[in-house]
Amino acid sequence: MKRREAREQAFILVFQQNINHDSIDEIITDAEESEEFRVDPFAERESKGVELHLNEIDEIISRYTKSWKMNRLSKVCISLLRLCIYEMKWEEEIPVSVSINEAVDLAKKYGGAEDPKFLNGVLGSAAKELEQHD
Repeated sequence: MKRREAREQAFILVFQQNINHDSIDEIITDAEESEEFRVDPFAERESKGVELHLNEIDEIISRYTKSWKMNRLSKVCISLLRLCIYEMKWEEEIPVSVSINEAVDLAKKYGGAEDPKFLNGVLGSAAKELEQHD
């Protein structure tokens, strides 16, 4: 599986968790038992990383969505923000620009008309902060 496809799978796992609040392990087990799809190791690592660092990730998101409360953001937006910020902060081998571009592309596919521009702005601002703290 290509990295882009695995990242999309990770997004689907994070999105599913955002909807039903099950653990990533439960979602993966259910998906594999129902033979919906086989989870890629990269997708599993990323989605579990989001789950592990969720509070810190959400704090970062909140700093850059000041006029938008988390409960006002779409589930797609929140899931993509979480996944991308996880990558930017904890996946050192992935360039920040790649993480942002992939999140914007997934927003174009799954989100609303304004989501790609919104994500790009929030993630660009967060990337500057994260670069300063490295």
